[in-house]
Amino acid sequence: MGVKQSRSVSNTELNEVSVGQRKKGTIRDEQSSLSWAAERIRKQTTVHFGFSTLSLAMRGLDVTPAELWELRDLQKLNLSMNCLCSLPPALGALDNLVILNLWGNNLSSLPTEIGLLKKLRVLFACRNRLSEVPEELGSCTHLEVLSLANNQISSLPSSLAAMHHLTKLNLSHNRIVHIPTCIYSMKGLVFLHLACNRLETIADQIQELVNLKILIVEGNSIHTLPKTLCFLESLELLNVDFNDLQSVPDEMYQLSRLTRLACHPLDKGLHIIHNPLLKPIHEVLQGGLSALYNYLKPT
Repeated sequence: MGVKQSRSVSNTELNEVSVGQRKKGTIRDEQSSLSWAAERIRKQTTVHFGFSTLSLAMRGLDVTPAELWELRDLQKLNLSMNCLCSLPPALGALDNLVILNLWGNNLSSLPTEIGLLKKLRVLFACRNRLSEVPEELGSCTHLEVLSLANNQISSLPSSLAAMHHLTKLNLSHNRIVHIPTCIYSMKGLVFLHLACNRLETIADQIQELVNLKILIVEGNSIHTLPKTLCFLESLELLNVDFNDLQSVPDEMYQLSRLTRLACHPLDKGLHIIHNPLLKPIHEVLQGGLSALYNYLKPT
């Protein structure tokens, strides 16, 4: 009996010590140091290409550890392929983040506090359940790569027009009927992926994307291409496969970097298969692009 009582007292003392440690941890937090739980997570971080990196991918997480948001020096965070349905406002505390990977979760929204991540350059939020994008994301003006593919998005907030550093934007497999107006203000875009949406037209403003090299709009219901598309002199890959095109602009020959008809998805050139063209391809592609037909013509 005496031994059992001694053990009980010992457990009580341990609990008191644990409570004391938590209180001390709170005091340390106020002094800008980490709690013991956050320190435990911090030990999982690595330095990758000079960035403080933490991967919690494929952990089966349905909520994020509360201590995670104490790691304010974190620069790369991978939360991909979990079961997260939401992210807390505390995400905004990680104001040194450069890369955030949220791919393959069940997120229905992004917290407005994501706009506090002023240093963010890469955001992967593809394969979630997003139906809208917070206006505050437009405050992340240093974003260079943004992937929102495989969601349920139908529009983008006008605030994203401020993303002048964005070079790659992936909005494929969503519910977009009209290319969001803000995109035409993203002058730095080199890569624009809008495949498998609900597009029927491309606005004349497409000519504003003067640096665009790759435009993918396959798998939509586009029935006509604007003549202004032919002003994109940097365009090297144009994929309009699986649309409703009956013809292409006569000015297509101006796209001098579309050097051939392409078949493989990764090939540069013009992808135009599975369209109800009214004329044979060599007649549709007149002028400079007629050479593309000869390139594929059997010998």
